[in-house]
Amino acid sequence: MSFAGLMALALAIDAALGWPGRVYARIGHPVTWIGTLVTAFERRWNHGGTARRRAMGALCVLVVTGAAVAPAWAAQALLPGGVWGMILGALLAWPLVAARSLHDHVAAVARPLAARDLDAARDAVAMIVGRDPARLDAAGVTRAALESLSENASDGVIAPLFWGALAGLPGIAVYKALNTMDSMIGHRNDRYEDFGKVAARLDDLVNLVPARLTGLAIALTCARPGAAIAVMLRDARKHRSPNAGWPEAAMAGALAIRLSGPRIYGDRVANEPWLNPGAPDPAPNDLSRGLASYVRAVILCGAGLCALALI
Repeated sequence: MSFAGLMALALAIDAALGWPGRVYARIGHPVTWIGTLVTAFERRWNHGGTARRRAMGALCVLVVTGAAVAPAWAAQALLPGGVWGMILGALLAWPLVAARSLHDHVAAVARPLAARDLDAARDAVAMIVGRDPARLDAAGVTRAALESLSENASDGVIAPLFWGALAGLPGIAVYKALNTMDSMIGHRNDRYEDFGKVAARLDDLVNLVPARLTGLAIALTCARPGAAIAVMLRDARKHRSPNAGWPEAAMAGALAIRLSGPRIYGDRVANEPWLNPGAPDPAPNDLSRGLASYVRAVILCGAGLCALALI
């Protein structure tokens, strides 16, 4: 079975359907199932000294990853050959690809921004970023949404497809387990610094290649690929994350705007460096341009998967 073809079909199903609200209301979502496990283990195991917290955090990673990969491996082993096996495999992979969901969440910010309804735009962006939306002006809301779009294009779309194309259902399941754990416990604060260290480091590792591929896809599908690639190569390493800077810097170069920079989380100011400094702040219409760039990058990814399936 062609894993690349399976992932291309899963992407097509997700682009057409997303994850329907009725399905979510009835059974939830695989990521929420993983999250329930992580929450349960974190509550029971995240206490004691540094060494114990790190050891128990590593055990949490091992158990949760095993719980995700075992059914994926069993399902893949039971898939029939031929077209039906491909369709069934794609249906099983479909919930782990978030291309449509990401687009819809960011579009929900773009619409009120275009209508100059800043309060509604702040409410919408609060669903996808952690910074305080009440302190964001129109440029700040646009910048936050573009950064989330760029980073999650890698984490939510390109990376799961990459690992699924390499290892099928077990590959995409392991990736989503690690990425979910990182988003929940991979934070640098008193509660999670030790317990989530293994999850954070593994998430950095599995996103190393996909983040750079995402940046390249964004750059290659924009109107000024040379400039976007130049900004990405120059500024990506300035980012606090070893991976997020690549798609974000590519998006900044593609749209000829600046991203990142200082931001407020609660009562804390994070003095992050600018990506593409010297360029202007994004205007509200730049979010629609960013969404179009995202769509082109995902289409390029899908075409690449189809090409690999035919080789």
